Amino acid sequence: MAKVKRKRPTRDEFELEEIGNTLVEAYDEKTEVILNVWEKEDVQGHIVKMDSRTRLIHIEKDSNITKVPFMDIMKVSVL
Repeated sequence: MAKVKRKRPTRDEFELEEIGNTLVEAYDEKTEVILNVWEKEDVQGHIVKMDSRTRLIHIEKDSNITKVPFMDIMKVSVL
């Protein structure tokens, strides 16, 4: 039996813009963030790169870099 992949919840333009603005602010101020990621564990660390071409957010914690697709970010918390 095939595994059914759940669809990511849709968010309106305002929500996506708010997430984007929070990410840019945290990146510019070099503050630590916690990203609530769709169907994965939360990611915590500092934003080291925001790649507009691949739409990936690069988060560094203890010299490990995690790449998170922007569209999979459900919520951003700034520490």
